[in-house]
Amino acid sequence: MSGTTPQTSTEKRGIVARLGIPQPLLFGFIGLLLFMVGDGVEAGYLDTYMLHHGHTQGDVNLMFTTYGVTVMISAWLAGPLSDLYGPRRTMWAGLVMWAALEVGFLSLGLGPDNLTMTLLFYTLRGFAYPLFAYGFLVWIAAATPARMLGSAAGWFWFSFSAGLPTLGSQFARYTIPYIGELATFWCSLGLVILGGLVALLFVREPTGSRSLLPAGADKKKAFFGSISITWREPKTLAAGVIRTVNTSSEYAFLAIMPAFFVDVLHFSQAQWLDLLSLIFLGNILFNLAAGMLADKLGHRFVVAVGGCIGCCITIPLFYYVPLWFPGNFPLAALAGFIYGGTVAAFVPMSGLMPLICPKEKAAALSILGLGAGASTWVGPAVVGICESWFGMSLEGVIWSFSGLYLAAGILTLCLRVSPEARRHTEMLEKKQSLRDREAYAMEHAI
Repeated sequence: MSGTTPQTSTEKRGIVARLGIPQPLLFGFIGLLLFMVGDGVEAGYLDTYMLHHGHTQGDVNLMFTTYGVTVMISAWLAGPLSDLYGPRRTMWAGLVMWAALEVGFLSLGLGPDNLTMTLLFYTLRGFAYPLFAYGFLVWIAAATPARMLGSAAGWFWFSFSAGLPTLGSQFARYTIPYIGELATFWCSLGLVILGGLVALLFVREPTGSRSLLPAGADKKKAFFGSISITWREPKTLAAGVIRTVNTSSEYAFLAIMPAFFVDVLHFSQAQWLDLLSLIFLGNILFNLAAGMLADKLGHRFVVAVGGCIGCCITIPLFYYVPLWFPGNFPLAALAGFIYGGTVAAFVPMSGLMPLICPKEKAAALSILGLGAGASTWVGPAVVGICESWFGMSLEGVIWSFSGLYLAAGILTLCLRVSPEARRHTEMLEKKQSLRDREAYAMEHAI
């Protein structure tokens, strides 16, 4: 019996690796999925909940915008904090903050319908999930071989998007009729805690438990290096802008599309939640496909063609198809599914940045995190500017976003891996390969 154990373990590692998942981080991906399911429970109906409880669309836009600002700051901080204290501690901080602030948000804000406390706690809670999620992304970049970075990034965004808001919305879809909207919000707290504990207690990979800085490194320089990298390596600034555009439409649509589909097109709330889940089903499926295609076709090509040009086309379709075919849920769902897939084509950015800046992976990823966080408020802010400053209708907002993605496509021309960066990555790969062979030899000698 004892002689068969190593063989079984090796087979399991081989299966997971062939899927593109770094074996030591497997439970991290599972925990992230559960965490983001909890975080995504509210995504499909928080805005309509507030609108139906006497608040204005302006209140909703303000709440999503201030939340997005704190998400942006925290997403940037996840990189340097992971460098300084290690990804595991950064993730613990995110989990504890989310749980504590969610209790305040529900018991002092949303529950008693206190707008001031709702804004305060929801805004502060924006600091929480990026520390957990993007701390894990830094962990992935630090512990994953370069040849697997595209696939590993795909699995990260698969877990992220499968939870927020795909499965989160479906959870709400089936619990609201039985326990009500407010009690469903409370359920999200348990899901987040469960996911956080799975990731943090079951992942034993040692890289994430220590500082990622070299011995003797200047901590202050390392911290501010995650900002100075934007002018030391301008490609990271371009990447941050592209990443901001990437999901800006998603967060804008979470603020404006529920009212469009429910109040204008007369879809039921259940239909809207189903539609939202189908949009992100397309997103999570293409997350994996985009990551794997990037390893074969090139990261920049997938981002430029599938992401930027794709979204430029699918965003107007997502708006016009339901208008052209009123009440036709399958066609609306198909348009949304394709739109979600094109948003996912930006996934290779997370694998591309460590290749562009192999000496400062966490700093480069922190700029992507900054862009991802910025998208949460830039999206709603674009809506507000289009409507308030320029008097645009929803149709004008849609075309504005389409133009943003076209501009992002032009920026992808900047994202080239320099020969020096390529040589450094190859050197790191050779060292890692040597360590792997030595570890393999020691394991079989024993």
